[in-house]
Amino acid sequence: MSTTSSPRFHALVPCAGSGSRAGTAQPKQYQDVAGQPMVMHTLLALASVPQLSSGWVVLSPSDDFKWPTSTWPAHFRREACGGASRAESVFNGLSAMLSAGVPADDWVLVHDAARCLITPEAVSALILACGDDPVGGLLALPLPDTLKAQMLDGQGVRVAGTVPREDKWLAQTPQMFRLGALHAALASVVASGFEGITDESSAMERLGLSPRLVTGSAQNLKVTYPADFAFAEAVLKGKT
Repeated sequence: MSTTSSPRFHALVPCAGSGSRAGTAQPKQYQDVAGQPMVMHTLLALASVPQLSSGWVVLSPSDDFKWPTSTWPAHFRREACGGASRAESVFNGLSAMLSAGVPADDWVLVHDAARCLITPEAVSALILACGDDPVGGLLALPLPDTLKAQMLDGQGVRVAGTVPREDKWLAQTPQMFRLGALHAALASVVASGFEGITDESSAMERLGLSPRLVTGSAQNLKVTYPADFAFAEAVLKGKT
C-alpha cells in the first residue's frame, strides 16, 4: 500500500492460460527455456525494474505448478484468481490488488507471462514516458512489413488488398494504466464476457481514451508457436 501521495508502480502478470498454440504438454509459460520455466525469466526481468514496488502473478485456481523458492522475487506474490480469458484474469487480478489495499491511483503494468525477453530497461522507459501521462500507455512497434488483407476462394487464401501501414503499430506489453481506471474500464464490459477486449489498451480505448505509444523492441515478442521457443532460448542463453 502506498504511504505517500506519490503513486507507485506495480506489475501484474496474467499466468492462467493454457498456451494451446504452443504445442506443449503443459501451459507454455511453464515450459523450460534456457534452464528454467519461461515465466521465471519474465518475472525476474520485472523484479529487476527499480521502480516496481510489487508484482502480482494471476494463476488459474487449479494451478498445480511447483514454483521455485530460491529464485522467487520477495516482493512478488501469486493470486489464484485467474479467469476463463486473459481479460477476466487481469480484471480479477486488479480486483485482488484493490482488495489488498493498493491505491486506485497507483500505476499497474500488465505484462504477458510469455514475453520472457522483456528487459528492465524497456519497462523503465515505459514508466518514464507515461508516469505523467493522463491516460497511460504501452510498448509497441511501428509495423515494419507490408500488411495484406485476405479473401478466401475455392483454392485457399488470397490477397484481397494492401493495407496502408504508415499509422499501424504492433501492440506489446507491458501496458501501463492507473489501477482504478483500468479496473473500471474492464468492469464496464464484464457483462459482455469482455467482448472485444484484446488487451488493456483496447479497454481504455473503448472509453474514448488514447493511450500513449512508446517504441519497444522486436525482441519483446510473445512466445506463442514452437519456433518461438528456439528463438527465446538462443537470446536468453546469449545473455549468460
